[in-house]
Amino acid sequence: MSEIDISIIIVNYNVKDFLFQCLKSIEKAEQGLGVEVIVVDNNSNDGSVPYLSPLFPNVKFIALEENIGFGRANNLGFEQASGKYFLILNPDTILEESTLLIMKAFLDKNQEVGIAGCKVLNADGSFQVACRRGFPSPWVAFTKLFGLQALFPKSKNFARYNQTFLSNDETYYIESIAGAFMFARRETIQQLGGFDPDFFMYAEDIDLCYRAGKLNWKVAYVHTTSIIHYKGESTKRSSDNELKNFYKAMEIYAQKHYANSSFFLFILKIGIHIRSLLAYLNKFKSAIFLILFDILAINFSLLFATKIRFDDFFNFPDYAYPTVFIVITLVMLGSMVSIGEYFEEKSSVRKSFFALMITFFFLSSLTYFFKEYAFSRGVLLMTIAFTTVLTAVYRTSVNSIKKIRNKEIDKRIAFIGINQHSEQIIRRLKTLNAHNTNILGFIATEPSSLTNFAGFPIIGNISYLEKIIADLKINEIIITDKSIANYDLIKIIAGLKSSGTKFHIAMDYEEIITARIINEITGIEPTLPKYNITKFRYKLVKRIVDFIVSTVFLIAISPIIFVFFPRNKGIINKFWKVFIGKHTLIGLLDINSELASKFGKIGLIGLAHLGKNEYSTQHSIKQLNDYYLQNMSLSLDIDIFFKYIFRKK
Repeated sequence: MSEIDISIIIVNYNVKDFLFQCLKSIEKAEQGLGVEVIVVDNNSNDGSVPYLSPLFPNVKFIALEENIGFGRANNLGFEQASGKYFLILNPDTILEESTLLIMKAFLDKNQEVGIAGCKVLNADGSFQVACRRGFPSPWVAFTKLFGLQALFPKSKNFARYNQTFLSNDETYYIESIAGAFMFARRETIQQLGGFDPDFFMYAEDIDLCYRAGKLNWKVAYVHTTSIIHYKGESTKRSSDNELKNFYKAMEIYAQKHYANSSFFLFILKIGIHIRSLLAYLNKFKSAIFLILFDILAINFSLLFATKIRFDDFFNFPDYAYPTVFIVITLVMLGSMVSIGEYFEEKSSVRKSFFALMITFFFLSSLTYFFKEYAFSRGVLLMTIAFTTVLTAVYRTSVNSIKKIRNKEIDKRIAFIGINQHSEQIIRRLKTLNAHNTNILGFIATEPSSLTNFAGFPIIGNISYLEKIIADLKINEIIITDKSIANYDLIKIIAGLKSSGTKFHIAMDYEEIITARIINEITGIEPTLPKYNITKFRYKLVKRIVDFIVSTVFLIAISPIIFVFFPRNKGIINKFWKVFIGKHTLIGLLDINSELASKFGKIGLIGLAHLGKNEYSTQHSIKQLNDYYLQNMSLSLDIDIFFKYIFRKK
């Protein structure tokens, strides 16, 4: 067996389409080097391993039964690797043909360098600033978290995190590089003990570089070779809360490396929490604005209806205010939440109408029990009617504006590659009848007498690509021509970064590649498993029930247990964990803390508890946990509760 020069370790999670292209680019980049590729699959549910392993028989696949995180999965890969150098590589990347040769030559020449990264580009050709970074010291983290870096990108004082004051086209030492592409010496990784497993996702790359520096290894940025990185594809296809993971990782990093500086650590943690809150508000700003509008709409409608009916905005008795406004608002919000209008899928007129009908019938029923508030059903009917109109207009307007902003009305598409693959993609687009796609034609890569192909014109030659894009306002280009080398491809994309055009690479015809490109163009996300337990309405109901039951238990029952049954006082601690939100009454059986922290919570009882016996395996318990995550509902919780109470001992 020939000597292994480079061991490439790739951690995969639900991106088999990107991984396919990545592995193809690695084959082109081997260039006579001894290369081994190890793919550690973090329990993907898209069939990555069974699909790809027959296509790449020389790749070693390690299929895990749980998602153990980026760092720990890489560490497993390190244990299997035998190369002189390790390349930690994301699956959503494409290498140039010379990338491995250039990086190996650089580390061969510069013995002081332990870890190196290269130039990383986005799919539109723009430079990915996260590929070289500074350490998030208290000051650096402050400037990053509070936006000073964005305001002063060329300042050495304010832009030290993303190092935007440095040239992208020079090679130099840097504090840290991104985990998407880390070319490292074997001895460096071994001295460091790999990644710190405390980091599930994010910040483990910064931590690795920080520890390398402490051991006097240099970290370098090498500009002479580039890769394309489709940033964030794994997190996009995960049900994980990426914001939570990111800020938790930042906090772990700060605690680990700045624990001796209590004041700075305190300031940094405050900054992280504030920035985390702002990030959450920004992420859910559409839902927050929707809630605020609905509150204003129903209260305005109530005032307007009262004015019409009684010729006075405030005609109800004094005792009715502010109760009527509070009750009608809470019932409306509860109805909206119950049908999944907030914080879940895209808002719709249909769901809001249904929620308002629930509001009307519920409030009408309440008046039979509270006669003193039965002022006028006509006012209530008008209130709901006006609110229905206002909410419908708002939702229709917002959805229309979103379509315009996202350019969903017209995706102007061109193909580079006059071949059968392009024709197959066009056929798929036509089959979908996507209203937002406008195929302009083909761009030839060599002189041709053809004037049209597959029913569309030849609109020019690749030599004039920049002018063609500008003249025809092309915003999506699909590249299917296999004769274009990755080096030339990346050079073309980088040269057109200012155009804002997105490039889709589909040189190898595979159904998964075609499906992903069509999904990206038409705006349809890849199908993911839907976990009921991650939906806002279920989480809210579950938390309310947990809070009420645990409060009653701690106040009324725990003193009795503490005094008369001291041996059983451990249950008090369990209910305390439910009270503070760490555990839940009905949830998962704790065989996998990562699963619990990502999706649900450890339960005092649960579906897996019912099936647990001396013959249970971790696999069978995991299946029961997974079933509960996907099908969780209040009725299922009630069913589990009674079956657990009356189970046979």
